[in-house]
Amino acid sequence: MNKYIISLFVITLLFSSCKKEQDPFLVSKKNVGFLTDSTKVKDLKLVFPNDSVVNYKGDATFKIPMNMVEIYEKGGNLLLTLTPKKMSDSSSTITNIRIEDSRFKTEKDISTLSRFKDIQDAYKISKIDNLLNSLVISVNEINAQFAIDKTELPANLRYDMNLKFEASQIPDNAKIKYFFINWD
Repeated sequence: MNKYIISLFVITLLFSSCKKEQDPFLVSKKNVGFLTDSTKVKDLKLVFPNDSVVNYKGDATFKIPMNMVEIYEKGGNLLLTLTPKKMSDSSSTITNIRIEDSRFKTEKDISTLSRFKDIQDAYKISKIDNLLNSLVISVNEINAQFAIDKTELPANLRYDMNLKFEASQIPDNAKIKYFFINWD
């Protein structure tokens, strides 16, 4: 009996010591670093204890929409811009995360430094939306949307708002302007 308890203790100790540490910059379907799809606005200072959490209530300059939350490193670099599901509700979870810092990468190594070809090689593109100044590439596999500025496109494709884009029309070297993770 004593050997059984000691063996169980040793096995438990081995498994707990092998626990993989979470990457603070990994982007997946349910996580962005330490932020999860169930993190509440009121808990952001606990999730980012060494960073600055800035909650905007809206201002006269209209730089960012009302109630967006920005996460800055202590050095001043913008990491993430978050949108709560319910405005002015600290118990609300986050619905949208705009990835601002290039250190944040998906499991397939896609970041803000990636190109369109990188997205296309790594994921199945679900949809391409033609917006006024950009294209939005949706990847349902990770609940992500990647924005590509229309200045990255050939001139003859930039101004037709009715054009239904195919992946083949987007240059392989088109840069990602920014990307979002959406949690509903």
